[in-house]
Amino acid sequence: MVNIGNDWDAILGDEFKKEYYLLLRKFLIDEYRNYAVFPDMYDIFNALRLTSLADTKVVILGQDPYIKRGEAHGLAFSVQDGVRIPPSLFNVYKELQADLGCDIPRTGCLVKWAKQGVLLLNAVLTVRGGVSNSHRGRGWEAFTDKVIETVAGKDAPVVFMLWGRNAAQKADLIRNKRHLVLKAAHPSPMAQGAFFGCRHFSKANSFLVSNGLEAIDWQI
Repeated sequence: MVNIGNDWDAILGDEFKKEYYLLLRKFLIDEYRNYAVFPDMYDIFNALRLTSLADTKVVILGQDPYIKRGEAHGLAFSVQDGVRIPPSLFNVYKELQADLGCDIPRTGCLVKWAKQGVLLLNAVLTVRGGVSNSHRGRGWEAFTDKVIETVAGKDAPVVFMLWGRNAAQKADLIRNKRHLVLKAAHPSPMAQGAFFGCRHFSKANSFLVSNGLEAIDWQI
């Protein structure tokens, strides 16, 4: 069974035994055997491995992994070092520069954020190469809803950044008024710049500091 290596193991242990997950696992075995599937099977749960529930201060919710070989590594919007920065992430960097004055990084690897308590979660954790949304509706949504509901159940304040229509639909899972829910257009170029000006990063840090928590160093 899955071993995440932190508090998520106890929280999600029963989830891995449920019928929907067993069917998902069977589907994934077939997909990885017959197709190029991303990320690597050993990287699927990297977001949870790098950001425990106890450490989670910010959640950034994505849709599904990048569809090109060598890009996805289990963190929403992040790519591995040495990989060209995808357009959506470049737009995130442009908003960071406008919001907080951060320099545009040369890497698209967001592990630094994850290690500070930013849970970079996709709603669907795997994808067939070249085909966006190809693993949608196979069970991942139930699993990641459980993750979101668990984070939303924390007593400590958490910032949820919901980018795009699909992410915004998850707001119903966040019922604790102690948390801050920020919604914006998706950073994809297809949104024609509607993401710009959301200032989510400065808003998140102001909220964290006002609640006695350390701000995130967003500079990569």
